[in-house]
Amino acid sequence: MKIFRIIALFVALVACSNFGYGQKLALRAADQAFSKNEYYHAIEKYKKAYKKTKDRDKKNDINFQIAECYRFTNQYKRLIPYLKRLIKADYQLKQPEIVLYYADALKKRKMYDDALVQYKAYNEIEPDDIRGTNGIISVEKIPEWTNGRSKYTITKIKDINSTTASDFSPAYISDNYNEIVFTSTRDGGKGKEKDAWTDQNFSDLFTAKKDRKGEWSTPVPVDEEEIVNSKGNEGSPFINDRGNTMYFTRCPNRKSQENGCIIMYSKRTGGSWGDPKVVEINGVDSLDIVGHPTLTADEKMIIFSGRLKNSFGEHDLYYAVRKSKTEKFLRPQNLGPIINTPGNEVFPFLKNDSTLFFSSDGHPGMGGLDIFVSHRLSDGSWGEPENLGAPINSEGDDFGIVFQKDSDNGFLSSNRSNSRGYDNIFEVYVPPLEFTISGTVKNERSLQFAANIKVRLVGSNGTVASTITNDKGFYTFGKSQVLPNTSYELIFTKENFFNTKAKETTVGMEGGKDFTVDKMIMPIPTESVVLPDILYDLAKWDLKEQYQDSLQGLITTLDENPNVRVELASHTDPRGSEESNDILSQKRAQSAVDYLVDRGIEPARLVAKGYGERVPRRLKKDIVRDGFLFKKGTLLNEDYINTIKDPKEKELAYELNRRTEFRVLSKNFDANQNPSLDSVTIVMNPDDNSVAFKTQAKTGIMIIPCNINGYTQEFYYEKFSSPSVNLATIKDWLSRGLVGKENFIGDAEKILAEGTVKNNSKFIVSEIRIANKVMYDVEFSVRVNQKNPIVFGQKLLSEFGKFQFDRTEKKLIFK
Repeated sequence: MKIFRIIALFVALVACSNFGYGQKLALRAADQAFSKNEYYHAIEKYKKAYKKTKDRDKKNDINFQIAECYRFTNQYKRLIPYLKRLIKADYQLKQPEIVLYYADALKKRKMYDDALVQYKAYNEIEPDDIRGTNGIISVEKIPEWTNGRSKYTITKIKDINSTTASDFSPAYISDNYNEIVFTSTRDGGKGKEKDAWTDQNFSDLFTAKKDRKGEWSTPVPVDEEEIVNSKGNEGSPFINDRGNTMYFTRCPNRKSQENGCIIMYSKRTGGSWGDPKVVEINGVDSLDIVGHPTLTADEKMIIFSGRLKNSFGEHDLYYAVRKSKTEKFLRPQNLGPIINTPGNEVFPFLKNDSTLFFSSDGHPGMGGLDIFVSHRLSDGSWGEPENLGAPINSEGDDFGIVFQKDSDNGFLSSNRSNSRGYDNIFEVYVPPLEFTISGTVKNERSLQFAANIKVRLVGSNGTVASTITNDKGFYTFGKSQVLPNTSYELIFTKENFFNTKAKETTVGMEGGKDFTVDKMIMPIPTESVVLPDILYDLAKWDLKEQYQDSLQGLITTLDENPNVRVELASHTDPRGSEESNDILSQKRAQSAVDYLVDRGIEPARLVAKGYGERVPRRLKKDIVRDGFLFKKGTLLNEDYINTIKDPKEKELAYELNRRTEFRVLSKNFDANQNPSLDSVTIVMNPDDNSVAFKTQAKTGIMIIPCNINGYTQEFYYEKFSSPSVNLATIKDWLSRGLVGKENFIGDAEKILAEGTVKNNSKFIVSEIRIANKVMYDVEFSVRVNQKNPIVFGQKLLSEFGKFQFDRTEKKLIFK
């Protein structure tokens, strides 16, 4: 909406220029047009006067008047070069406000960084002018206002809006909200002349109806008799609750005399509107500028915009009351500085007598006019206005909002995204609050999509829904399962995986949203996991306070996985007797178990075992202690430790052996079972040095059992082949956690991209057991099209030790 123009239904009584050279004919004609608000005519006349003027100061004065014409007609693209030129000529020393106007114009063009510089510059020139401060605030708040969290959605209504004129300020006529009356400068109105302010037709009131299909009819003048519309400007209608009285603004077009703007009303009988009459307000005459009426349901209070003697700014909001609908309103009262600013407050709309919507360019905003809302307080005053943000507001002028009585659906007017500055009507509505939650689940170790993961959605309202991930790890919960004002917990479960959880909430959300919750799920490891930093002093078993935090991760895991039962295993260094070390390690394991029980873990889910010195630690990664490096793969047995020369380094190696580990004993814990927590179990079951094999029927290739990272497997012996697996096998291992992303050599993200494994990629298997022989850190290759699942050759078997095949007994024997 062009705030200072007739289409806005306000005739801004701008004082004539005080130029000392007004006697010149060309300049006098321009000044006269300007004083009559004929800005389009004034622009051309000033440009002619500029060409005839040689004095530099007078040229700057003319440029200022041209800039004012562009400002009053919202031609900001053309305004900016003039203001820039004036500032370069230091014209702000004469008219400081040009810096403010320049900042406003830049903001409307979305040049926010440049606008902020100019607002700060104006604030230095005029520190007492709140408009500079508000400009700074507005630019800084624009990211907040445009963050997309608004509950509103807006849509331009093509059927109503014209392409070569402005359409704005609609009001509902009927109770079923299928008919509106609005303001338009389109052809077909009563006024046939062009408005010299806007170079458009004088505005009239038009009406349109919506059919059952939701399509709007072609707009027509509000009354065929042309009683309501005049040769001047009509607009900003307000319809009372009964739909039989229309209040609107009229700005007469009387060329021979000075004009103001007045509020009119018309009664409807049947389908016809009667002769309009002036709404009488004490103290307001025909030369005052008032308009944009909105009334309470009983029509005893009116709120309007006006430019009266006690205005805070250009145009303020006022209210006036009367005892009955047939009497005149008493003298209007200004709504005060909470609502009104040094700028313009216009287009009020009162909803349910308690919520006031209005437009302002004086409060911090996104562009020109922004729409604000204020709520009536218990003492009858109005609360601090709130900027409605995007999408209600934009970089342009946003105004003329109206709502259905008990709904958030309605209309607003805006000239946003219109290259010619025409105003259009937009529908405002709040979509149904619809939410979805979806995402992708991956195996944390393998980075592969995790299929067949059960996902449960548990709502704070007691609802429970569940689904299963597909072969791409994808899951989704639809709008019927994810409800407003509800908090949700998502629980991801699968056999042989740790449970994992996530949370989302729709509480307090004003707009719908599609939540994305991607998750990594961790396979339950078959090997023991060393708990971080649980180390013991020599010959001590008490759990040190500084190491208690190391058990918090295990507590969380056990809380989230109530069916998991674990063993806490403690180990000593090789010093001391086996018997004393067995007892010491048992006490260390028991101290960790006791700590977990004290934190609420069910005792029956825990087993404490002391392994003494029997299981020296093999390092799974490089470890640095006090500057000493212990390399990945090192077995910290007594033979290795005895090779260390430095006493400090040797003591650190002993310390690394004194540790507590956990491993999962079962994944289907039954609360009825209650194993002893006090027994020490030490099992020494050396494997036999041979293993039976079978042969493949067609090829005679030997198929030999082995254990790979704790899982029983079979490999195919191909004498001249290096260790390798095919695609199906590696994907199976990844899904079950035999290997993970950390085992691959190179960039695992690329190797494991798109849910598959790159051909010829290499990875490390941590442990392979055949009979009583063990190999660590064996390098494998992925042969995508390999026929047999797992292939070993002679070279790898030789590294286990000397061997032979007994083909009669069908055994692989290690010597």
